[in-house]
Amino acid sequence: MTKITLIGAGSAIFGKGFITDILTRPALAGATLSLMDINPDNLAIAEALAKKIAAQVDAPARIEATVDRRRALDGADYVVCVIEAPGGIEANKIERRISEKYGVDQAIGCTTGPGGVFRTLRYMPPMLEICRDMEALCPDALLLHYANPTTMVPWALNIASSIKSIGMCHSVQHTAMTLARYLGAPYQETGHWVAGVNHQAWFLRFEWQGKDAYPLLLEKMAEPEIYQQDRVRWEMMRYFGYFLTESSYHNSEYVPYFRKNPALIERFAPKVGGMQDHQSKYQRRGQELREAQRQEAFGAGAVELKTSDEYAVGIIHAMETNIPYRFNGNVINTGLITNLPPGCCVEVPCMVDNMGVHPCYIGDLPPQCAALNRSRIAGDELAVKAALELDRKAAEQAVALDPLTAAICTLDQIHDMVDELFDALSEYLPQFN
Repeated sequence: MTKITLIGAGSAIFGKGFITDILTRPALAGATLSLMDINPDNLAIAEALAKKIAAQVDAPARIEATVDRRRALDGADYVVCVIEAPGGIEANKIERRISEKYGVDQAIGCTTGPGGVFRTLRYMPPMLEICRDMEALCPDALLLHYANPTTMVPWALNIASSIKSIGMCHSVQHTAMTLARYLGAPYQETGHWVAGVNHQAWFLRFEWQGKDAYPLLLEKMAEPEIYQQDRVRWEMMRYFGYFLTESSYHNSEYVPYFRKNPALIERFAPKVGGMQDHQSKYQRRGQELREAQRQEAFGAGAVELKTSDEYAVGIIHAMETNIPYRFNGNVINTGLITNLPPGCCVEVPCMVDNMGVHPCYIGDLPPQCAALNRSRIAGDELAVKAALELDRKAAEQAVALDPLTAAICTLDQIHDMVDELFDALSEYLPQFN
């Protein structure tokens, strides 16, 4: 019997969706579903939801729940990991606060710059522990992990562990849905071919009913109402020729053009709805979702069944049924994108069947696109070195190579900022103490 393990099953954002995705697919409904979380209360909600959904859809799954990670991993065929980095939102607030003190106003701070580098350092101990347990208990299992930064973390895990792993994200399909909405096109009638690095991957092709839709996108960009919804990405498309994954708000922090001062931020990436703190908004959303899920799990009514648009369960389904499936995954560059460095982490289309995951060859990206990606990769490489070798100087160099940070800070300011971040986050970085 196939065993699917969900690490971080109590996640309010991911847990219910993945459970529903598994139990509503007939080919997976008879699997053993092992739910694991370090928070017993959140785990209890996930377990109750899973059992209620299984009864509701008549799925013969064997559902188990445990706070013991090794028990959950023992004999697993697939592991989906959605844990949060140690320190969570509170650590991210510290990273944001100290960065802002030095003039670096990151929009979210989970992918690049000071926030991205230190989030990687925080993620490494638990992610490596999971891999070590898998090496001992389920060495042939496939690890599908959702852990921003989804360039640095997959890169580091592929160096440090023999476990087959893929960094997962939803920015490709969500952006494709957004583009379809801009055109007024049914998403099912559109097609896309996307490659680059995570959160900065390029729509090399976007089609509607088999025809190039870029001329229509250029027309939409000229409409003020549409332009205002995606100012950064429209500007990047205007000057670099291709639309990007991830939101404009997020994209504004990956390059040096949009966040150097408050006026630029207000022009290109204003905080939505007057919300001054993205983390607080995210935290509130999680609390609301968890309370709603608690009511569904333990209340008298039926569970609202809504499948997610995440790739993970589609990958598992394809491997179990041999029905081919295509997704975008974050994998090691083994000559897939020929003008990006070998061995770095790239996001490319991947085909999957019962023989496994097969990343697709891209060739050269357009040179301007590759140049921006290489800028990201340079910092990512040093962050990976810092994470695996516990090298504080490499962490400082990674932050110094961040385009936004470099546009604002001197090298001595970067040095002081990184020292301050290490001190303030020491509780969540025991490996550096």
